[in-house]
Parts: sequence; structure tokens; C-alpha cells
Amino acid sequence: MNATQQAVEQDWSALALAIKAWGRELGFAAVAVADVDLHEAEPRLLRWLERGLHGEMDYMARHGPKRARPAELVPGTLRVISARLDYWPEAADAREALRDGARAYISRYALGRDYHKVMHGRLQKLAERISAEMADLGSRVFGDSPPGSKRKFQAHV
Repeated sequence: MNATQQAVEQDWSALALAIKAWGRELGFAAVAVADVDLHEAEPRLLRWLERGLHGEMDYMARHGPKRARPAELVPGTLRVISARLDYWPEAADAREALRDGARAYISRYALGRDYHKVMHGRLQKLAERISAEMADLGSRVFGDSPPGSKRKFQAHV
């Protein structure tokens, strides 16, 4: 690796560290930056779709193989940023909900604001922070419906 390549790599490493710090500031338990190479996950994804295991999640099948090729789904994609949010809505009292016979209780996180909205809002703030620092980088926020294999990206979180 020559000096120019090292400088570019250091800049990307510094940005990745900054992104992780900004994510923690937003309340994410963990943030990771991963490459977009999902070629190993693609056959499994395609079998999963062919077997209809996506159920009513039509968005999973809509783009088919592109879901394992993030750079085709969103042209120009270089990296995927994954974030983990330990969501525990403090305002909702689980015991009170359980005593209320007229109220359904499915899971603890369902007692608070919709997790997907909370997650998407924070991811959008993270994307805006990245754009403020690196105006030439674009982004697209996916909340709980990312392209490709969540496992591949979550392995970095």
C-alpha cells in the first residue's frame, strides 16, 4: 500500500470511528461499518425467497437478488452502517398493562412508541450527521428491512 492509499484508508478509519461515536451519542448500543460484499449470503437469500419464507413481507421479494447486492439496490453504495438499539420504553408500566384486561400485551417493547419509528428517526439523525461532515457522501436509511443479509451486517455490531 502506497502513502496515498494509506492516507485514504486512515481517513475512512477515522470516519468509521466518528460514526460509531455519533451513534452512541444518539443512544445506539452499538454501531458497525461493513463492506457490501454479500456474495456468500445470496444463495441462501434466494432459497429463502423461493420457499416463500418471507410470508407477507413482499418488499423482501420485490428486488430479489438485489437484496444481496446493496450497491445495485442503492447505486454507489460503498458501506453499510448497522446499529443496535436496546429498546426498553421506560414510560410504559408492564405490570399495569398486564392487569388491564382490555389491553393486549405482546411484548415489552410494544408498550412504547413504535420501535421502527424510533429506530428510523435515530438512523436518519445519524445519516444527517454523516452528511454534515462528509457532504459528498449520500445515504439511505433502512429500518429493520435492510437489503441483503442482516446477519452479515449484524456480525459487525
